[in-house]
Amino acid sequence: MSQLSQRPEKPVVGVSMPHESANLHVTGTALYTDDLVQRTKDVLHAYPVQVMKTHGRILELRTEPALAVPGVVRVLTVADVPGVNDAGMKHDEPLFPDMVMFHGHAVAWVLGETLEAARLGAAAVEVDLEELPSIVTLKEAIAAESFHGARPLMAIGDVDAGFADSAHVFSGEFQFSDQEHFYLETHAALAHIDEGGQLFIQSSTQHPSETQEIVAHVLGLHSHEVTVQCLRMGGGFGGKEMQPHGFAAIAALGAKLTGRPVRLRLNRTQDLTMSGKRHGFHANWKIGFDADGRIRALEATLTSDGGWSLDLSEPVTARALCHIDNTYWIPNARIAGRIAKTNKVSNTAFRGFGGPQGMLVIEDILGRVAPLLGLDPMELRERNFYQQGQTTPYGQPVLQPERIAAVWQQTLENGGVADRKREIAAFNAAHPHTKRALAVTGIKFGISFNLTAFNQAGALVLIYKDGSVLINHGGTEMGQGLHTKMLQVAATTLGIPLHKVRLAPTRTDKVPNTSATAASSGADLNGAAVKNACEQLRERLLQVAASQLGSNASDVRIVEGVARTLGSDKELAWDDLVHTAYFQRVQLSAAGYYRTEGLHWDAKSFQGSPFKYFSHGAAAAEVEVDGFTGAYRIRRVDIVQDVGDSLSPMIDIGQVEGGFVQGAGWLTLEDMRWDATDGPNRGRLLTQAASTYKLPSFSEMPEEFNVTLMENATEEGAVYGSKAVGEPPLMLAFSVREALRQAAAAFGPGGVSVELASPATPEAVFWAIEEARRGAASQDGPDARDEFAAVGQASNGQTTNGQARTDAAVLSGA
Repeated sequence: MSQLSQRPEKPVVGVSMPHESANLHVTGTALYTDDLVQRTKDVLHAYPVQVMKTHGRILELRTEPALAVPGVVRVLTVADVPGVNDAGMKHDEPLFPDMVMFHGHAVAWVLGETLEAARLGAAAVEVDLEELPSIVTLKEAIAAESFHGARPLMAIGDVDAGFADSAHVFSGEFQFSDQEHFYLETHAALAHIDEGGQLFIQSSTQHPSETQEIVAHVLGLHSHEVTVQCLRMGGGFGGKEMQPHGFAAIAALGAKLTGRPVRLRLNRTQDLTMSGKRHGFHANWKIGFDADGRIRALEATLTSDGGWSLDLSEPVTARALCHIDNTYWIPNARIAGRIAKTNKVSNTAFRGFGGPQGMLVIEDILGRVAPLLGLDPMELRERNFYQQGQTTPYGQPVLQPERIAAVWQQTLENGGVADRKREIAAFNAAHPHTKRALAVTGIKFGISFNLTAFNQAGALVLIYKDGSVLINHGGTEMGQGLHTKMLQVAATTLGIPLHKVRLAPTRTDKVPNTSATAASSGADLNGAAVKNACEQLRERLLQVAASQLGSNASDVRIVEGVARTLGSDKELAWDDLVHTAYFQRVQLSAAGYYRTEGLHWDAKSFQGSPFKYFSHGAAAAEVEVDGFTGAYRIRRVDIVQDVGDSLSPMIDIGQVEGGFVQGAGWLTLEDMRWDATDGPNRGRLLTQAASTYKLPSFSEMPEEFNVTLMENATEEGAVYGSKAVGEPPLMLAFSVREALRQAAAAFGPGGVSVELASPATPEAVFWAIEEARRGAASQDGPDARDEFAAVGQASNGQTTNGQARTDAAVLSGA
């Protein structure tokens, strides 16, 4: 077993414990960025000047009326920027734009003594605009060929030969929705400046180092003149990976110009209308199967809705391509990706980072074609699982394919799936107006940043003379339990009780050049860096202990805060050991570092091994659907998730549960709508609050929810044998959507392919039921030789992503 994955005697990792800030969370004493305003003197408040048009050229910006408002101190405009007027890494996001690119675009910011004064000042600013034509929907962008950024192409094998060898060929298209992060804490920043011109910024950010970099280049400073701290976040989900930078820069610019602290916090409506979402996607596809239902070829074009600027759209689209295979071997594939440029907010990272979108395409395809192949969807999926020796379409070997089948089989057993399917069949036969269905889906999700350089981390660990330990690492805490795991890793490595270790807030002057806490890599990267720092300290202390115990350092073990020699009764308490080390002038601090080995990626050829390993899981979901309304409930969910040897089982189970529910929200509830009419509010986000944007809550929770972590699943080469947990469970929610499809199909004759919109709202399920009831007479089953149309719901007025679906999928039997 590797040194990184091997666990010592009586480890603190692997022990179930609550979140390190749980008591603070539930008592309301946990501090977030905006709470610090109450502890700060003479704070100014920033408020955006939003233009409520979707696209146009700014002809004139008059700020004088704002300055006449009592309490307004200053209006920030492009003329105030001493450095680079850009808030993005691609230099396509002007902080103060001369073009309005989406409805609600902020073109200036007002600083006021109070938030109300700043709000009134912002309302007084006058903007003359020359309105220009806008592109709001993905369909409009595709028709206008409005694209930006890279256009990756992933290819393997001979696609044309694969289709020629296929017994059945189907084609179609699929468009699915974006998703709002809806973290509890909106974007916030608080900037201070000291007498030397040094900036200190408290920011709700997943990427403090990049926030530091953006602030520095906006203000014309070097990075060592800017310190960014993230105390904790009230949720992030990827929405705070790139998008906080500009808000922090506004606060920093205000502080620099006025010499006073500046606070910027978006209210909920501003956050919804100004910040990016999960990318909605459109997919055109064609797939071929052999006579046994095994995939022979896949050709697809995935178009992501990038919004007005690139942000992270290029790596999101690339990861979608890398995950279109999910758990299935596709020997011949040609997958193209492109990014639509639309006049909407710039879409960004969201839990799964393109992986869910790519995987949803293949799961939707299999769910639609299984009845046409005369196969149970579970059987079709199982027949196409990866086997030993097979590689992904981008050339990475799948090294643990047996885990795909293992989590699947354990899910079937835990959920009693075979018996329940028989019970469901009996129930459906007896209930003409209510149907149930049970679907099982699996996941294979790659862990690491696609950009190899991001797969590194640092840590700083300090031991004080009294034996207490303080750890600093580059990861940020957004409620996911990363800090809890880092405390456990440090205590385990040093061999001391958990109460001896404290963790400091994440800040750029302690650990520099950190990567974002994203890509499910927070525990892998930062945990290995913390472990490395602690190992350096432990080795030094073992030498001291050996000299005190009269033995060789290799024979000394530190367990539960006591150093002992193997085979001897002699021992030395941790506090005494540290005290002795200090007086022997042994360094009691260490900087740790980790870089993920074995990664290589060629973005141009779209080939390589970008992932350290794959995370696996499976879920069985049972639903019940009302045939009159399309309303449904999730009766039961059984999940088995591979997290390796869990660092903190209670934290990991919570992540699996939360990720699954968030995925179910994206796929079934969260129907984001934009005004795509030609009226005066074209491009306006219509779902601007929780009253119109439905989020999953207790009523949407599965009535029975069982989560099991895979046992005996040590991951070699990962910190203490663990695996990532943050993103993969979200995609287990495919099981809910597929169960809804099967329940809708149960209202019609057998062998009918049902198209289901995403999100599968009750309205969408109702139209799917209507389609099933019609029997789709033109669908003649797996041996059909003529093209037929799964007419879908165009005539029924069903909408997807806020626009009428006039593009019924065309499935053709070869």
